[in-house]
Amino acid sequence: MTMANRSRLNVAWWTLRVGLGAGPFLAGLDKFFNRLTSWDMYLNPAIPQLLHVAPTTFMHIVGVVEMIAGILVFTRFTRYAAYIVMAWLLAISASLVTQGLFLDIAVRDVELALGAFVLAKLTEVREVEEASSVGQVGDPAGAFRHLA
Repeated sequence: MTMANRSRLNVAWWTLRVGLGAGPFLAGLDKFFNRLTSWDMYLNPAIPQLLHVAPTTFMHIVGVVEMIAGILVFTRFTRYAAYIVMAWLLAISASLVTQGLFLDIAVRDVELALGAFVLAKLTEVREVEEASSVGQVGDPAGAFRHLA
């Protein structure tokens, strides 16, 4: 891979990583404050009834899960975390579709899920590229790249 292509992929990877890490974290945090929106209105009423929990309690649990997923995107587990974020967004979309409400949000979350999928795939490419460059002749830092 050329240096120019590697640089372009890095920009795309970091953009997705920051957006898909910070977004879920901040949305999860806001489940406790409701400053961005009143999150309960998006909740399918069948879910808390099925689980025998109050809607607010359920949204707090959702918030914790979202914050953990967002943090994981920033760790060395980016690839796995991106798949988790993707699945989470698809589950939210499915919940909204089953209610027949907020279909615009459902579509948006599917599109965000596609971005999370791309982040996972780009991370796989980066991991393969880094593994193949470790210890290459002419790359003295390559032997230590995996530590970064």
